[in-house]
Amino acid sequence: MGQTITDAMVRVEDVHKSYGGGAAAVHALRGVSFEVPRGELVALKGRSGSGKTTLLNIVGGLDTPDRGRVDVDGRDLAGLDEEGLLALRRDRVGFVFQSFGLIPILSAAENVGVPLRLRGADPREREERVELLLSLVGLADHAAQRPGELSGGQQQRVAVARALANNPSLLIADEPTGQLDAETGHAVMELLRAVVRSENVTALVATHDTTLLDLADRVLELSDGQIVGH
Repeated sequence: MGQTITDAMVRVEDVHKSYGGGAAAVHALRGVSFEVPRGELVALKGRSGSGKTTLLNIVGGLDTPDRGRVDVDGRDLAGLDEEGLLALRRDRVGFVFQSFGLIPILSAAENVGVPLRLRGADPREREERVELLLSLVGLADHAAQRPGELSGGQQQRVAVARALANNPSLLIADEPTGQLDAETGHAVMELLRAVVRSENVTALVATHDTTLLDLADRVLELSDGQIVGH
């Protein structure tokens, strides 16, 4: 693979994950190994049920493998306790989901500011960061609108801005265009591409939309719990 732990943002080695036991066990991941270099947008493709979400949850510290090793930003996740994993998710990893996950009663600006509030950021710093991020995703004029007043594409842009609030090193996006039409989805993927460059983050994006893969620096294919052709 060529990269050492120091120049790979994500390093996954022989990761296995199963759910259930005996004959009914579902083997979600079966010996997955790969690296994501710093500063790259890597797309993870595969059909529904191929293990993409399980893999993203493990890389993001939301789930743990049965065996194997996962390093994120130079940290072995197995060596972190729950408090350490919480700090990793809060400070180093940003998540974007298919369902947007915005809080309906909050404005776009307030949704973006939630992670900064949880971290106890200075109010002025928080306001400046929120304003910068909404400008970055092209929604400076929509700061006061609530999710229900925004289109699906705009809501996903707010979700991207929120994921970047705490200056994460790694952005994990699970089917971020799954609820969007093709044109809007392509625009969101182009936004992620631009964010990787402008914010100096690394991104691991799961998608089954083949038209979006050309925007990635590299594509990994997951099939039946294994990386294929890699």
